[in-house]
Amino acid sequence: MLRSTTVPSNIEILTPIKEHAMTNEKRWICTLCGYVHQGSTPPDTCPICGATPDLFELQTTTEAPRQESASDQWVCLTCDYIHQGTSPPATCPICGQGAEQFEPHRADQQGAGAAEAVSVVIVGAGIAGVSAAESIRRASPAARITLLGKEPDLPYYRINLTRYLAGEISRDDLTMHPEQWYTDNDIILRLSTEMRGFDPASGHLTLHTHEQLAFDRLILAMGAHPFVPPIPGATRKNVTVLRTLGDADFILGQLRPGLNCTIIGGGVLGLEAAGALVKRGASVTQLEGFPWLMPQQLNRTAGGLLARHAEKLGITIRTDARIKQIDGDERVHGVLLESGESIASDLVVITAGVRCNSYLPRQAQLTVNQGVVVDDHLKSSAGNILAVGDLAEHRGVCYGTWVPAQFQGSIAGLNAVGGKVEFAGIPRSNTLKVLNFDLFSIGQVHPDDGSYQSFEQMGNDCYHYVVFRDSRLVGAILMGDMGPAAAIKHLIEARTSCSDLLHRNPDIDGILAFIAAGSR
Repeated sequence: MLRSTTVPSNIEILTPIKEHAMTNEKRWICTLCGYVHQGSTPPDTCPICGATPDLFELQTTTEAPRQESASDQWVCLTCDYIHQGTSPPATCPICGQGAEQFEPHRADQQGAGAAEAVSVVIVGAGIAGVSAAESIRRASPAARITLLGKEPDLPYYRINLTRYLAGEISRDDLTMHPEQWYTDNDIILRLSTEMRGFDPASGHLTLHTHEQLAFDRLILAMGAHPFVPPIPGATRKNVTVLRTLGDADFILGQLRPGLNCTIIGGGVLGLEAAGALVKRGASVTQLEGFPWLMPQQLNRTAGGLLARHAEKLGITIRTDARIKQIDGDERVHGVLLESGESIASDLVVITAGVRCNSYLPRQAQLTVNQGVVVDDHLKSSAGNILAVGDLAEHRGVCYGTWVPAQFQGSIAGLNAVGGKVEFAGIPRSNTLKVLNFDLFSIGQVHPDDGSYQSFEQMGNDCYHYVVFRDSRLVGAILMGDMGPAAAIKHLIEARTSCSDLLHRNPDIDGILAFIAAGSR
């Protein structure tokens, strides 16, 4: 039921919601990735996979909105990407796996319950927020959905910003949905809009304009902000981060032949940014404080292999790098290391991780540790408020990556309108884009005591590394050969016992054969 209490005049009063109208526009489906486009003609290119118009097919039936059946969603066994459609895509738009690595996704049906006609405000228009809006609308045609975005641009795929930097996709290709899609689905989209506070007890929030909105359910999807270490000189001009489309446009605006660019941070984002700028003709130096690249996701061996590949692309790698200061006048001129080495820099991009946007939830007295603490239904300590994506802390984990954000958003959307779907957590996994290098990392890859067993194999242009604990596969690194990725992910998630295998004292070939057999 909608709220009917008397509220101050500056609070928006919710009115009865009309039934969600069925669109009469044609629906075109991408035969490669399953993206559905609404319009009189197919799009010039698929915004997800880049397919041309000839690879779109016209859907001949128009169905009333309904909750998705099990066959309407397919999950990639490698990266957890969720595909909407009656069949899996030819390739995963995130990790590139083929259709055979998809299986029907049934999370939406588990405990979905009867949908409620409530008012839901979603704060944050990234993948978590948009996924929540999509999920609500599928489950409840009568729900009132308001989606607030801080940025001026239509919601876009943040995960593809480095592809945009590299020139692999256009600015328009980043957009998740055209503006008309929100109108067609009765989703109120408000851009350039910031929340300044919210009150769980009264069920209203305040915007930066001092306007107030009432809600029955509030989904917090405000994400995170880039962490900038306290480096002297970090406020000079042309020292930037890479988090938003505006950041990417700024970086592109600085590009010119011979530009000297320094990337601070050797994680996934930093490496993808370095690869993108090298493709654009910049001279790039990458600084990582640890002894190897991607230290959270890779061991020393894999990090060394990745560094050699990056150097072949033209990226100068400096590990064990300690930054003393960023030199220059008003504008940056270089980066000075504690070793005394000075690296000429016309542009510095800091990719040193993110921190949750938890200030407002703390002010509202929600339970917050690293992020907003949520239960398995993604509800916060206030039952009418859910948190998802980079902002959420579930079972002590802040995932900070795209796939869990998408997954959590879909679940929170269902639960906001009466569902009882649980998020049980997923192993952290990472892949690389832009660098033209197949890499997959999942789970625990840094054994720190004698309870772990690890096996590795290095071949021609490939590396396999697997980690077991208590007779179960708990982590893996694959480089060059992605074939076992889906089976490895399945074994880790299923917590399958491998005791019989380990008792035979296998080599890595035997382990990979066991993994492959388990996927059949």
